[in-house]
Amino acid sequence: MSYAVEMDLGQQTAPTLADIERLADDAYTALPKQFRGLCEGLVILVEDFPDEETLEDMNCETEYDLLGLFRGRGLAQGEHLAQTGDEPNMVWLYRRPILDFWADGEDTLRAVVTHVLVHEIGHHFGLSDDDMEEIERRAV
Repeated sequence: MSYAVEMDLGQQTAPTLADIERLADDAYTALPKQFRGLCEGLVILVEDFPDEETLEDMNCETEYDLLGLFRGRGLAQGEHLAQTGDEPNMVWLYRRPILDFWADGEDTLRAVVTHVLVHEIGHHFGLSDDDMEEIERRAV
């Protein structure tokens, strides 16, 4: 038996920063244990948009061009040993560009957040796109 669910779209609100943070936490928790172990101390932040300096550094045309960003000392460069005064490895997820991307696609918001998170963490490891896709498949 099938039931139609009536939704009042006029009463719904956009996912908040806290909603995206929860999705990112869930995605991170679902990653393989070995992968998470190598991310010790990683800070994941969710903001509405990248700041002006980041947009300039990444040569973005609009504030919607960047879904996420990794900054830190990558394992791929052999720079994983922290130096005094180093900032922690950080991943930013940008809520508004992520929502814009999600609204134009067919993936769930959870899948989009997972994709962006895995991609940004992948930069820490120097992973190929194929490697990141495999990790993402396991995390969804």
